Amino acid sequence: MPFLTDHSMNRSIALLALLASLPLRLLPAQVTDSSPFRQLTLPTPTDTRTGAGRPGPKYWQQRVDYTIRATLDPETDSLRGVETIHYQNRSPDPLLYLWMHLEQNICAPGSETAQLDQPPLVFLGSVFDFSCEGFDGGLSLDSLTAQGHPLAHTVYGTIMRVDLDRPLGPGQAIDLVVGWRFKVPPYGAGRMGHDGPLYELGQWYPRMAVYDDIRGWNQEPYIGAGEFYLEYGSFNVAITLPARFIVAGTGVLTNPLAVLTSTERARLRAARGSDTALAVITREEAGDPTRTRPVTGGTLTWRFHADSVRDFAFAAAPNFAWDASGWDGILVQTFYRPNADLWREANKMVREGLRYYSQQWYHYPYPQMSSIEGPIEGMEYPMMTFDPTGPARIDLQWVLAHELGHQWVPMVVGSNERLYPWMDEGFNTFIDLANAARYFAGTPYGDTIEVHPLHLYADHAIPGQEQPLITRPVESRDLFWTGYQKPALMMQQLRYEVLGRDRFDAAFREYLRTWAFKHPTPADFFRIMRDESGMDLDWFWREWVYSTARLDQAVDSVVVHGDSLSEIFLSNRGQMVMPTVLGLELEDPDGSVRTGFIELPVDMWNLGPHFTYRYRGSAKLRRVTVDPHDEFPDINRANNSWSR
Repeated sequence: MPFLTDHSMNRSIALLALLASLPLRLLPAQVTDSSPFRQLTLPTPTDTRTGAGRPGPKYWQQRVDYTIRATLDPETDSLRGVETIHYQNRSPDPLLYLWMHLEQNICAPGSETAQLDQPPLVFLGSVFDFSCEGFDGGLSLDSLTAQGHPLAHTVYGTIMRVDLDRPLGPGQAIDLVVGWRFKVPPYGAGRMGHDGPLYELGQWYPRMAVYDDIRGWNQEPYIGAGEFYLEYGSFNVAITLPARFIVAGTGVLTNPLAVLTSTERARLRAARGSDTALAVITREEAGDPTRTRPVTGGTLTWRFHADSVRDFAFAAAPNFAWDASGWDGILVQTFYRPNADLWREANKMVREGLRYYSQQWYHYPYPQMSSIEGPIEGMEYPMMTFDPTGPARIDLQWVLAHELGHQWVPMVVGSNERLYPWMDEGFNTFIDLANAARYFAGTPYGDTIEVHPLHLYADHAIPGQEQPLITRPVESRDLFWTGYQKPALMMQQLRYEVLGRDRFDAAFREYLRTWAFKHPTPADFFRIMRDESGMDLDWFWREWVYSTARLDQAVDSVVVHGDSLSEIFLSNRGQMVMPTVLGLELEDPDGSVRTGFIELPVDMWNLGPHFTYRYRGSAKLRRVTVDPHDEFPDINRANNSWSR
């Protein structure tokens, strides 16, 4: 430090004394941007994904084509197969290794699911046990080769790393040949299984994990609650089993002459042009191979082809009744056991759902749709769903239409179900509600089903317990709410209260069209909805997706100024901002009373949590109510009204 003389020291002391005598002035406080309208932090746009929420000029995704030969042995409940996987690397990256899913290993005794032994999830009256209920199973890998040479590989539960002899460069392809087998569990994590001779097979073959531009390899393990994220491609599948079985599969049956009778083929041709269900196999014929099978002994091989799909499933039983109809050139098929009486209406329920979703949102792009009655509570695959018998008509319609709705999300619009169930289960529940209301229009159920998520709010949006929608499904304590009902409520609020039906519908249709057969992320969805609608919605997504913000809008007071002006003082007492609807009860000079409504946009909260609405008119205000029709998820309606 510098040397101080006595003189300079005295001057310093005097200066300090002077400073101490001056009024204390604090530095300005550092203020962070806490506005509910602040910009949402999203990934930086690139050449693969634009700031407008669309695929960029360099967007890419991998393609995977499968050729599978499989044999189902009902005597031992076993399935074995050999598949050739043609994997095309369309990325700009050389790949040193590949990742695959071996999802049947969820049934292995030492699987992560078996170790966790988590209790089943309860969705209202349905119970989903994402385990194999103690079944001693798992997949046995018999061979894994490329160009005739074995490939080094390591299995980690339900995923497998495959090390390549040389990097797979951009634009290159590789053919993997995989041999495998497993024993079919009676109950396979709620996705597949068998009930006696009825088999519903999903997650039944080794398949490729997704490599994308966002996260690289997506190799999250399959432990139940999280579903699937898969690449698109084609399938050529041959399934051999005893001749007495009827088989339904993803795609188009390519050898009907070999596996169907001439009567069944004629009935199918007629059904394709019929808007009512025709029996391909009647309930009386079901189970009688002399009436339903071209041969009664030995085995038959059923062959299916599907393109632009991300998965393949099939079902088989010797006693299927089989109904079919057509809509706009699409074959609608329902397969069920003869004692499933409610299923006599199932074909109509599916066809009407397919019609509604196609006309309202995006035209169904595949040649057929099959719904299968069986032991699985509800599961979706391309062109196929597994559905329960149904305890009541409304329950059957809901599950058939819900699993059908998954053809749009995520079978066509391929979001990542392992991370973002709100983008498939939630979007699907949203479109299902309107479809159910339409199907049962004029009934108490049909006239109230669309408000179901709002009515569930108080029971599920519990402070300290509720989780944000962005929560991974395996971490969600109330998946029924975070994955299904709350995102459906979110979409309803956006459609009816924020954007309006026409503005929302046009934007959501564009999202479905733009990302059909591609892999959108949440940021892509947020951006395209903003870009199409013309409204900045960052505030909306922050509250609904990334937080558990709660809405509490209130009428604080009303001040009347003379005969023509009243000031209505409103406040936003919660963490969520939303538009507001004011219901005004007015008394005209002649004494008559009428009601009016004022719609205020969310921008009313731009300057903070207080807003003054100035009502001008000769009529006297008798009553003011926020949200007079109870359409918002307001947590305290006691402060919503003012009366003179």
